[in-house]
Parts: sequence; C-alpha cells; structure tokens
Amino acid sequence: MFSAIMMAAVIAAAPVEAAVEIPGGPAPLKATELAPVGRPGAAVVILPGSGPTDRDGNNPMGVRGSSYRLLAEGMAAQGVASLRMDKRGMFASGPAAADPNAVTVTVLAADANAWASALKRRTGLRCVWLLGHSEGGLVALIAAATDNPDVCGLVLVAAAGRPLGVVLREQLQSNPANAPVLPQAMNAISELEAGRKVNTADMHPALLPLFRPAVQDFLIESFRQDPAALAAGIGKPILIVQGETDLQVSVADAQALKAAQPGARLVVLPQVNHVLKTAPIGRASNLATYADPSLPLAPGVVEAITDFVKRQPGMN
Repeated sequence: MFSAIMMAAVIAAAPVEAAVEIPGGPAPLKATELAPVGRPGAAVVILPGSGPTDRDGNNPMGVRGSSYRLLAEGMAAQGVASLRMDKRGMFASGPAAADPNAVTVTVLAADANAWASALKRRTGLRCVWLLGHSEGGLVALIAAATDNPDVCGLVLVAAAGRPLGVVLREQLQSNPANAPVLPQAMNAISELEAGRKVNTADMHPALLPLFRPAVQDFLIESFRQDPAALAAGIGKPILIVQGETDLQVSVADAQALKAAQPGARLVVLPQVNHVLKTAPIGRASNLATYADPSLPLAPGVVEAITDFVKRQPGMN
C-alpha cells in the first residue's frame, strides 16, 4: 500500500516535455508539448500573439514574461496537456517560410488546424482546444471557421473583438506620446483598411516598425477580418478570458465577442494585464511586468481555462 508520502510524490509528478514537429512545406514547424503524467483531462494548442513572439510568449522587443510557458506549466499541473509552437517563418520554425512577413493570418490558421490534429493524435483525445492569445485569438477564429473535427472549441485570451484597424487606432490614441504622429498613423490605417498600400518614404521613423512595406500585405489581410462576425459563426464552445488592466485589448473587445456569440462563456479578471500578470492600470507599472519572467501568472487565469476545457461534456 502506498504511504502518504509516496502518494504525494505521484500526485506531484513532473509533467512530461517533448519536442514536436509537423511538416511545414519547405521545412518542419516546431513546438513543445507539455503533458501531465498519464492521460490528460484535455489538451490545448496555444497560438501566439502578433509579431516575433516565440513559443514561450517572449519577443525581442522587450517582452520576456514567458507567459505561454507559465500557462503550459499551470495547465499541466491541473491535468491539461498543451502544445506551444514557434510560428511559421520564426525562431525554430524559421526555415518553413522564406519571408516571415508573407505568413498571413490565414496561413497561420491552417497551421493551427494542423497542430490541433497532431496534438489530438499524440494525446488520444477525441478533440483538442485552440487557445489564441491576442492576435492568436483571430487566428483561432479563422481556423475554427473550417469546422475541423479535431478542434473541440476555442479559448480566446486577450483577443480583439473588433477589427484590427479599430483596435490599433485606439491603442495609438491611448498613449499621449503618440500625439505628433497620430495624423500619419490614422491615415495609414485608413489606407490599409481600404486595401491600398502606404508610401512610407516620408513617414515618421517611429511609425516605420508598424507600417513598413514588408508587413503591409499582412496588415491588409488582417484588417479585413471581423472577429465578432467570425465568432458568431462558430458552433463550438467558446471561452473568452479578458483582463481588466489590459492596455492593448479592452473589456469592450471581450464584450463584443460575447455579444456576437451569446453562448460563449466570458470571464473578466481584475488586475490582469495583456501578458496575464497581476498589474495596475498605470502604464509604466503595467508594462514593467512584460519583461519579468519571475512574476507568476495572475490568480484565476489558469483556473478559468482548465475548468472550462475539462468540464465540457462529450469532448474528451
């Protein structure tokens, strides 16, 4: 008979980490799977946010909070497996695209479905979940529109509920330091929304990282997407998780998704920011959490997700 100490050791067994890859055309797409010992109660594919964001949730522009790694570890402790990947054309999946700027949200959505099918096979579950963070939420919505039977449903975390152009205008206007460049920025957004490329020859240098010519095709396609309209057409369970102190995506976005899909579950978490850490609304203190991997995820984030995906009837 097991002693109490031995039982505790079994319960606390470390999750199993594995390197995973799937065909990606020119080269494989690569990811990390983290799974509890034994059969998981559910499984989740974590789809990263915009730009050069890696599988752990970090990017070279000062984001080092490792939110996706912490999320994977937290879910594993609750009996939920996860897979987090490097996007096509970036990091370990870099060779899978000659030009990462040409990898649109539609391409990423097709990759998301491929990852879902791979994780389903690896776990032996009936289906798995797509968890999209920030721009990953839009990717998840586009992927789910194909009605892939390997996908149980969606978890949309800090995901925009309005078209990207609307959200981008709001983000730029919310920072007083942007006042000198706002006229140029607003004009650029309007042109891209209309499907027209923008001449950046006379653009303020501060705006070039956002509107540089290499990313304009990506932006034009992204601006065409309406997350709320996509959510309205999804017939599978949806969880919407939104932090109240998120400086990039607002509670209004979460409410727009919920209004479009009344059957979705909405969880709004107080004092939670865009990288899922506990943070005040003050801009400087809030952004400081982006670069601190020692900070844990905010209370309630992991629990909201695992409770939802594990309790859906007939999915696993």
